[in-house]
Amino acid sequence: MLYDAAMPFILYRYLAKEILSPFLLGLFVFTGVLLMGRMLKLADMVVSKGVPLSEVALLLVYLMPNFAVITMPMALLMAVLLAFSRLSADSEIIAIKASGISLYRLLPPVMVLALLAYLLTAFNAVYLLPKSNVAFKELLYHVIQGRVNLSLKEQVFNTSLPGLLIYIEKNDEKSGMLAGVMIQDERNPRDISTIFAKTGLFEMEEKEQKMRLHLFDGSIHQSRPQGIYRQVAFQEYALSVDLAKTMSSFEKNETEMSLAEIRQNLQKGGFNRKLTLDMGIEQHRRFAVPFACFIFALVAMPLGIHNRRSGKSAGFSLSIAVLLVYYIMQSFGKALAGKDLLPLAVAVWLPNFIFLSAGSYLFVKAAREESIWLFDRGNALLAYVLMKRRTGR
Repeated sequence: MLYDAAMPFILYRYLAKEILSPFLLGLFVFTGVLLMGRMLKLADMVVSKGVPLSEVALLLVYLMPNFAVITMPMALLMAVLLAFSRLSADSEIIAIKASGISLYRLLPPVMVLALLAYLLTAFNAVYLLPKSNVAFKELLYHVIQGRVNLSLKEQVFNTSLPGLLIYIEKNDEKSGMLAGVMIQDERNPRDISTIFAKTGLFEMEEKEQKMRLHLFDGSIHQSRPQGIYRQVAFQEYALSVDLAKTMSSFEKNETEMSLAEIRQNLQKGGFNRKLTLDMGIEQHRRFAVPFACFIFALVAMPLGIHNRRSGKSAGFSLSIAVLLVYYIMQSFGKALAGKDLLPLAVAVWLPNFIFLSAGSYLFVKAAREESIWLFDRGNALLAYVLMKRRTGR
């Protein structure tokens, strides 16, 4: 009787340890992969642009909640799949069943871990994510405003300063001198002007929170509503930008809004159709993606048990395949919602519904030790490929 009472606790602790290690590894790997694209740009800011390492590191910290919302469910899927794959490969699943413990009794510890992952992901998605996105944008803007010329790309139209469309032929990052400057000033819709200059140079006035772009040897072109065209040549002209107003004019997008702000805006209305759609999707997404922790855990258990002969590399590949299908379904649902073919809530939660149904089916099949045709064909194909490699034929 003592053995029966202690056995589940020992087994649950053992399963938790088996899952925790690959979970932490998966979290590290998936976050690293997602960071790679940003790391190159951030490293360039330090090496080429002279941005302090402390500011770049802080930008990196603000990026983490964006990645964690995605990587937490991904890591849990891979961890559960690899853990049960190893248990199955070492015949530990058979030994557990032989001792009278069914697969259903292995579900509670996995779901407890899924619950912890869900709570962390939901807290991140609902609370941390919008705050970190706002903080990232503000810090990035302050980094750029001190080095505006470094943010301007040559021979493209730059929109880093709201209301100003800036084109430059050449940007000397060392001296800060700009050559071949064209600016479309649209800050006042009733008085839009186009400015051409041979050279230009930015000057910061931190106390007044203003920035001036000194332009040399150029001309200003204005078209008035009455059909009046005006052209003024200049040797030197200072274009002033109020940074405080510019910063306050930034509007939050849906990923930077709290749930309360999203709901308030949706009730208030008055937005274009795309923005309304994006806010509605974001509102449901902040709960649907964390809930995927439960779905992925349920799907991963039978997948891991049937993946006993394929090894860790195949388990990792299988995890990626499952995630790819899930996020393709998410994109598909969003597209259907955009065409009014599905309600927003159904479109966002559709992948969870489908994966929950598939996971429940696979889990019941695995618990009853019934074969699954798709898995049998896949294992047979894998065995055939491995045999061909070994024989060299």
